[in-house]
Amino acid sequence: MKVFLSGMPELRLGLNDRVLFELTGRGKNKSVELEDVKFHQCVRLSRFDSDRTISFVPPDGDFELMSYRLGTRAKPLIWIESVIEKFSHSRVEIMVKAKAQFKKQSVANGVEIAVPVPSDADSPKFKTSVGSARYLPEKNLVVWSIKSFPGGKEHLMRAHFGLPSVEKEEDEGRPPIAVRFEIPYFTVSGIQVRYMKIIEKSGYQALPWVRYITQSGGDQVRTPAILNQNKGKQRIVFCYELPCRLQHCILPVTLRAKI
Repeated sequence: MKVFLSGMPELRLGLNDRVLFELTGRGKNKSVELEDVKFHQCVRLSRFDSDRTISFVPPDGDFELMSYRLGTRAKPLIWIESVIEKFSHSRVEIMVKAKAQFKKQSVANGVEIAVPVPSDADSPKFKTSVGSARYLPEKNLVVWSIKSFPGGKEHLMRAHFGLPSVEKEEDEGRPPIAVRFEIPYFTVSGIQVRYMKIIEKSGYQALPWVRYITQSGGDQVRTPAILNQNKGKQRIVFCYELPCRLQHCILPVTLRAKI
């Protein structure tokens, strides 16, 4: 939350909390089950335990009001399919396909897909259906950047690297593909702010503003050893490692006082 209020008003936040809906006879329709809920120290825990009301006197500025865990498994919002093919003492070719598995009216912004490459690779060449790719030799990564990725769309990136005639032994397992993105006006859990009440005796007006956003939380895709050309080309599909660490935030709830 981000708060700009004078004095010390009490705030009450209402969510589509499944437990609250059941207590008040509203059923489970359009509600979410919140598990392992953790609150900022300003929240009155006794009030929440008794009737599920989130009541608090907020500090000034930015702070995290609460966090929670979803019991249901969330599907990957951006599905990654990767094929890696190595031609002995010659080159390595990498194909990465990304598909947005969310509704068409939503758009993922600032998408970055970081793909590991052999530490002795050189002479990079890229071809992308959208966005741009760049090679980071100090990190042995190719980073595919997509500014805007609409729901339901599918995009492709191909990378070609030369390899030295004497290959370096790869002792350690290959690092995973990392995916970063942000989807505004979208919550993977379906959580909603039903109301934000400000209890202040002087009666000054305040303007609440709510913005929903889903952010990736260090999502990773497994990658195996590189395939040798003489074993034939194979297609391998990778998905997010479990647990899928998606952060769906109400970020921020801004309150401004109007005197």
